[in-house]
Amino acid sequence: MSEATMADSTMPDSKLPDSKLPDSKLPEATAAEAAEIVTAHNADQGGHGTTTGISNNKLMMWAFLGSECLLFGALISTYLLYKERFTGFAEGLAPFDEDGRNIGPRFGGENGEGVFDIPFTSVSSFILLGSSLTMVLALSAIRRGEYRSFRIWTLTTAALGSVFIAGQIYEFTEFVEKGLGFSTNIFGSAFFTLTGFHGVHVTIGIVMLLATYIMHKQGRLNSDKAETVEIVGLYWHFVDVVWILIFTIVYLFPQ
Repeated sequence: MSEATMADSTMPDSKLPDSKLPDSKLPEATAAEAAEIVTAHNADQGGHGTTTGISNNKLMMWAFLGSECLLFGALISTYLLYKERFTGFAEGLAPFDEDGRNIGPRFGGENGEGVFDIPFTSVSSFILLGSSLTMVLALSAIRRGEYRSFRIWTLTTAALGSVFIAGQIYEFTEFVEKGLGFSTNIFGSAFFTLTGFHGVHVTIGIVMLLATYIMHKQGRLNSDKAETVEIVGLYWHFVDVVWILIFTIVYLFPQ
């Protein structure tokens, strides 16, 4: 046996060249390198990396939205479960029953047409859905470094959300004037709980949008931290999608 061969056989694994590492060491080295690449990629995106390829901040937002799906799923399910009882209150009662039990989606109002104003709610719904487009434009602008456009689209999104909230407050006021309050009947309780919770979520989204605008004005939010705007956008798109379900179930098909 030559001296070179004897030296190679006695050299520890840690000192062997990469080409001479035992096969059992290669998978560990490959996995470590992959983890480093993922971590570096997410660091470039402005968040702490995870092995899933998604930053911790974005992963937390997705987890939060998952819990919100359960919340709104429970509220919508409650509304649907009590749907037949709404009809039961209306059967055999005059449109203007004094105890208010007959006030609901198809009864009440000056002519007994119901408390819903579908054209008005349709317009406010269109405004809220349109804000999803402006949110996308805001995210695209900050990624390209077009900060003036980012500020414009962010404030436009917040303004559209505010218009929707103002319309909801007006609608609630009209319902109360027509005799439908939170404790009037089962419909009132289920309706105000479901739509009220959604309104609170939209308001939170408006606060988040204004916060990103302020952070940008202070120089703490620019193109290298665009993921923050993306996370806010995920939340905003979520409340828009939830409203589509609520509008369809509660307003378009009340009975």
